[in-house]
Amino acid sequence: MKFDSIADVVRRLGEGDYVADLALATSLFLSVKMGRPLFLEGAPGVGKTELARVVSKVFDTELIRLQCYEGLDVQTALYEWDYPRQLLRVRLSEGRGEDPRAVEAALFTRDYLLERPLLRALTRPRPPVLLIDEIDRADDAFEAFLLELLSDFQVSIPELGTLRAEQRPHVILTSNRTRELGDALRRRCLYLYIEHPSLEKEVHIIRRRVPEAEERLAREVGVFLSALRGRDLVKPPGVAETLDWTRALVSLRRDTLDAEVVRQTLGCLLKARADLEAVDGAAVDDLVAQAHGDGR
Repeated sequence: MKFDSIADVVRRLGEGDYVADLALATSLFLSVKMGRPLFLEGAPGVGKTELARVVSKVFDTELIRLQCYEGLDVQTALYEWDYPRQLLRVRLSEGRGEDPRAVEAALFTRDYLLERPLLRALTRPRPPVLLIDEIDRADDAFEAFLLELLSDFQVSIPELGTLRAEQRPHVILTSNRTRELGDALRRRCLYLYIEHPSLEKEVHIIRRRVPEAEERLAREVGVFLSALRGRDLVKPPGVAETLDWTRALVSLRRDTLDAEVVRQTLGCLLKARADLEAVDGAAVDDLVAQAHGDGR
């Protein structure tokens, strides 16, 4: 599983309706070529998680996702022992009069191991895409645990020893920058910061992902979003919100922006009360006027 060139990356991602610029295509090409994890930072909704999904489709392989959160521990991410089955095995052995030492040795084998996302990614015979999503939400201890995994693609399980990857997974890590990650983790990865798309790129994305939208509407939406993100917002809308809003406008049978409809559908774009209050009636009128003026 590989890409032939950077142009091949752009083409194949495009076939999956993912619009990649040169920087992203180059980073992904090198990540696959060098066998290095790709670490993506950027605001929510700019396409970090979606890239992993599309790559798994391009390579026709499994996507294994580890969603990070505060308090995530190694057992949840790596493995757990199947305690109910182990207990049942003990009770059955007692009834049969089996040697307790032999039973104990049998309890901590791969047969009773429950693979969680990280271990599952290492044991697949065909390299999967491992998405470690929103790593910034996990704590420092979990980040430190990842260092061995990302360096040698192996993990240590006390009862079994060291397990090495049969085939190295393609690893993509994402971060929304809720906290700064350590240098040790960054050194193990290739890095790319994904910005909000340019106007032309966003219009291209809309046309690819919502083909039923009229060209005029797609451009007006792009201009509106570009201007909206220039305002002081708590949560600027990402591409995901752009596509949701465009689909909503299409569902309402709109082929151009209308100030009243925009007010009624702002909840597709803005997900914070402060932002909804900041983009008041006059602001909407200004944004729609700008979209009409620059969208032609």
